[in-house]
Amino acid sequence: MRIVVLNGWAASPAAWSLCRSLCGNAAARVFSYVEQMDGEPERFMDLLDSRAVVVGWSMGGSGALRLALRCPEKIGALVLVAATPRMMEERACASEELSNADGCVWRGMSERRLAALEAGLKMTKGAGFFGLPEGRPNPFMVDSEQNLARGISYLRETDLRRRLVALAASGRADFPVHVFQSLRDGIVRPENAAFLARVFPQAVVEMVEGTEHALPVTIPERIDEAILRAAGQTSFQTTDAGTSKEG
Repeated sequence: MRIVVLNGWAASPAAWSLCRSLCGNAAARVFSYVEQMDGEPERFMDLLDSRAVVVGWSMGGSGALRLALRCPEKIGALVLVAATPRMMEERACASEELSNADGCVWRGMSERRLAALEAGLKMTKGAGFFGLPEGRPNPFMVDSEQNLARGISYLRETDLRRRLVALAASGRADFPVHVFQSLRDGIVRPENAAFLARVFPQAVVEMVEGTEHALPVTIPERIDEAILRAAGQTSFQTTDAGTSKEG
């Protein structure tokens, strides 16, 4: 089964370098956040004649949810890593079903936190900014001002909640789902996992302790297990070819 990986905002190929299920796997394709904004994953899925395991981290998690909305019949499984259908906070929601916590609010990033995220990334290139353990690769990079600004606009404007609720009601979201969410994540709030569990009641939800947002480099072994299980594999199948492609 093909494996489609959607990377996070301002993330480099190093984000997935510790995931053995992807490195050198000819069946895997990693899409950068720029490629996602350009619609490359959608075009790739349109050409597939079979189902795929779709893996998304952070902004890429939003992209993975977009693919599930666009072509649920081609989703073999979703592996959502620190994923959210709505990045920004809302003090009030239109309805309880669109909330991720009691009181009908959406717990996400404030405009101030988003600005700090952008400034911090540019200043540190991600090093030490996301609670990365010593010796682990830095999954972030500083891209062009234009690409970073496009990504910020995507994070600020995207809201998939209503469409996901409608998808769940349609009965077409019948594929396996695995959700990884850090309890300490200040970018994608832990309450997001509760919303995803409501949309996908079949989901396996793992709440991760002791780490922050960069889960692909802090818990790669657990993500590997989920990908292999979703792909129906019992061992890693790799070649000498690389899998990462960044735009």
